[in-house]
Amino acid sequence: MKLNLPDPAGPCLQLRTQQTPEAALVRCYGRLTRDVVESLIAEVKPLIPQRKKIVLDFTDLAYLDSSGIGTVVRLYVSAQKAGCELRLINFNQRVRELLGVTHVLSALEVCGQFMVKMP
Repeated sequence: MKLNLPDPAGPCLQLRTQQTPEAALVRCYGRLTRDVVESLIAEVKPLIPQRKKIVLDFTDLAYLDSSGIGTVVRLYVSAQKAGCELRLINFNQRVRELLGVTHVLSALEVCGQFMVKMP
């Protein structure tokens, strides 16, 4: 039996969202690149006025490029303007280094609320 898995080198991003009345958890799988940032925006932006907190879970995010970073910052700014808190959790070492080098980590608070282990 052959599984049709997405090409890890390709522009694939999958999102799964869990919601409560006050918060939303958006789990990101794959690669957040220029080719797919609009799907993250389309998923998260409508949640901002409806929730007090949005958490982006990058546990299974394998890659992030500059467009992905720009999108995270864009969503963060939109959330702040709406009185919503945007947090990031569970990113791998490469994503952590990229967020650190670009000083995005210092601008965003890293969330430990969901009892997760940070790399």
